[in-house]
Amino acid sequence: MNTFLDHSVFRLLSEVADEKKVKAFVIGGFVRDLFMGQTSKDIDIVVEGSGIDFAGAVARKAGISNLQVFRNFGTAMLHYDDWQVEFVGARKESYRASSRKPVVENGTIEDDQKRRDFTINAMSLSLNKENYGELVDPFGGIRDLNDHIIRTPLDPDITYSDDPLRMMRAIRFASRFGFTIENNCFEAIKRNAERIRIVSQERITDELNKIIMTITPSTGFNILYHTGLLKIIFPEMAALKGAEFKEGKGHKDNFFHTLVVLDNISEKTDNLWLRWAAILHDIGKPATKKWVEGTGWTFHAHEYVGTKMLPAIFRKLRLPEGEPLKYVKKLVALHMRPIILAEDIVTDSAVRRLLFDAGDDIDDLMMLCNADMSSKIPEKIKRYKANFELVKQKLIEIEAKDRLRNWQPPVSGDLIIETFGIKPGKDVGIIKTAIREAILDGVIPNEFQPAFRLMIEEGKKLGLTPVNYK
Repeated sequence: MNTFLDHSVFRLLSEVADEKKVKAFVIGGFVRDLFMGQTSKDIDIVVEGSGIDFAGAVARKAGISNLQVFRNFGTAMLHYDDWQVEFVGARKESYRASSRKPVVENGTIEDDQKRRDFTINAMSLSLNKENYGELVDPFGGIRDLNDHIIRTPLDPDITYSDDPLRMMRAIRFASRFGFTIENNCFEAIKRNAERIRIVSQERITDELNKIIMTITPSTGFNILYHTGLLKIIFPEMAALKGAEFKEGKGHKDNFFHTLVVLDNISEKTDNLWLRWAAILHDIGKPATKKWVEGTGWTFHAHEYVGTKMLPAIFRKLRLPEGEPLKYVKKLVALHMRPIILAEDIVTDSAVRRLLFDAGDDIDDLMMLCNADMSSKIPEKIKRYKANFELVKQKLIEIEAKDRLRNWQPPVSGDLIIETFGIKPGKDVGIIKTAIREAILDGVIPNEFQPAFRLMIEEGKKLGLTPVNYK
């Protein structure tokens, strides 16, 4: 820890604090991470007085011209080498019931620590020469850090009611660090869950995405479910919970299964949208669940129903509706295809069609499907994985031979129009479809000359005569 505090940036801050005769502290996440043995280049500085004035003095002393001032928030920021330093005056806050925006007044370091969300984020280190590096920890943050506990400095009911987003942050930190939310704080989330409705959807989704990007996101989602928050912010996912039995036959708990798939894929990728695809791959199952005599529980076409649900989910959660939505829809729509191939005889034609439909996303699709494979029967999963390896090998062979990833037809619509002297219309589409199907079925190779000859044959079937045929 001392190594960090010996850095010139902290010595600079200390000198300015003594020159201006103000108390200054490093506080928050930097201090927490320091005691956890983690490195950070983001420093939050609290001073008893004006954070903006203090930042200005630091910038002048260091000859820094990149000072940014945010007067509406009473904060300032500058970069010192590769460090980002943010400044604010110590504050005390009070809240209205209808808003998470506080009424802010000047305060002491003790006032500022009281308003912090959790004890592990309320620790500070003095920067003044007389007690340089001394830990100020009035709420036992070090103890909770060592015990792996998430706890609020003050009454959690007040902390969460004042700023309900802190409930999401508690869950995010528990998921990120593998900590446990202290029981009273956990119960307070359950009591105050409805307060989350006053928080903007953008802020909620930002925290949700951060939970998704933790090492083991299932931790966060389990807490979201058991506190009642998930049912409020993401009811479609909460609806996956539970397993129903009839005549001795039951289906798996699709919520638990989804979390297994999410954790599996999180071990392989930091792609947020691939993780979202894992979350949403079975989202259509509650709507498609049906009991069929002699068969048991079925979820027929759940992938199709799931893709139909996605635009509304993305809109509600304020997720981007451009390429990310298109990508997730494709993976959800196709996630059963490789699995079905693994259960059946793998034909070249089926593999070609999978490559054609998945395009450049085929590798992500296969990663999702691999994460989706689960069974309580070891022999079954062993056989399943062996068949899945055959599918992957077949994909490699077909791709090398037929070049179908992001396929473009070897014969264009313009060439069909020119060759037969016709106008754009139905006949052009019929010929293009015939060529595509012939390539996917392996009737002809994915090459120009065979496709051109087939174009002539298909045109003649439609009563068309080549007028520019060489």
